[in-house]
This record gives sequence, C-alpha cells and structure tokens, in this order.
Amino acid sequence: MEFVAERVPWVYQTVMIVATPIVRWWGRLRVEGAELFPSDGPTILMVNHDSQWDPVVVGVALRRRQLRALAKSSLWKSKPVAWVLDHMGQIPIERGRGDTTALTAAIEHLGRGECIGVFPEGTVSRGKVLRYLSGAGRLALAVPGTRVLGVRVTGAVDIARFPKRPRLRVEVFEPAGGQAAPGESAVALTKRVMAEVRAGAPPAALGRRPRAAETPV
Repeated sequence: MEFVAERVPWVYQTVMIVATPIVRWWGRLRVEGAELFPSDGPTILMVNHDSQWDPVVVGVALRRRQLRALAKSSLWKSKPVAWVLDHMGQIPIERGRGDTTALTAAIEHLGRGECIGVFPEGTVSRGKVLRYLSGAGRLALAVPGTRVLGVRVTGAVDIARFPKRPRLRVEVFEPAGGQAAPGESAVALTKRVMAEVRAGAPPAALGRRPRAAETPV
C-alpha cells in the first residue's frame, strides 16, 4: 500500500532545527538502529520517559519523519505551549482514563501511514518503576500492518545538569518477540516491548544530582 508523503508543519520543523544543536552537539547524541525506522507506513514507537526532553531528543534523532506524540493533556493548560503543541501535530491524552478521543485521532493518523510516539508510562518516571498503560498496544492492534519499534532514550536527564555535558543515546530496535502475535492483548504487547526498552534504560531521576531508580513498595 502506498502512502502520501505527509507535510511536516513548519512549527515542528522549527522546533527540531532549534533543538538540534542542543541535542546533537551539546548532548553528544549517539543513534543506534535508525535504519530500522521505516520511511513511511503506520509506525508506533514505544519510548521510555525520564525527561521532558525525550520527545524532542527522539524527534531530532529520527528526523526523516514527523513524530506525533501522545502527550499528557495537562501540557495544554498553558496557551502558548498549547499553540506550539497543536501546530507541531501532537495529540493530547488524558492519562489513565482510556481517552477514546485521543486514541481515535492517533488511529486516524496511523491509517494515513504516519508515525505515533507513545510513552506507555504516561508520565516522567522520576527514577521510579511505573506501570505501563495499554494505549500503545491498542493502537498497534487497531491498524493492520502497523510497525512497532522499541526506543530507548538515555542521558536526557543530564541536559539540565549544566555545566556537565550529557551523553545522549537513542536506540531503536525490533522487539525480540516480534510484532503483535495472534491473540496477544494490547496490555501484553505493551508490557513485552516496554520490558525490553527498560532492560537497557533503567528509570533515571530528574534533578541536579542523579539518584538510583526506585521500585514501588
């Protein structure tokens, strides 16, 4: 099936251009597995989330396509931020409420062969192990032929630790268990991929000083 090349919004392009020196030069970005990222077709990236910089870092690392991220709706409370996010093509979602409006919008974008970035932990980890939400798996199962890739981002929490220079790393990989298996549930798919993501990217805490990851009591 052929897909019409999407027109990348100028606001998205501008944000990526501005962020590129910070991410690539200051952050000493290293990208692995970029060749696995398809140039077109419905694609879901399941990404760990330790820093607010994660969507931008992934966007800079994988510049060949626009990344539409499912982002928590609270970010839209600020009108200037909401304007930027809307014009970047990002999708607001109510965390933990089965937001059918957001999921429907994401499914429509996938149906047009676009790329959706999902952070199944729902929020920044702050060094804690969080439960994975099932939205990413639901999207993958809703659109036949969707390519699911895991993405590990490490080093992003160090961007704020000036004058220490971070070492950013983005790893793209095919899930070891393959794409969605027959009969596999949305929750099982999400947990399987994210377990692989977190195996190489343990939760990292924000703040000026790094702290060890915490597990729920």
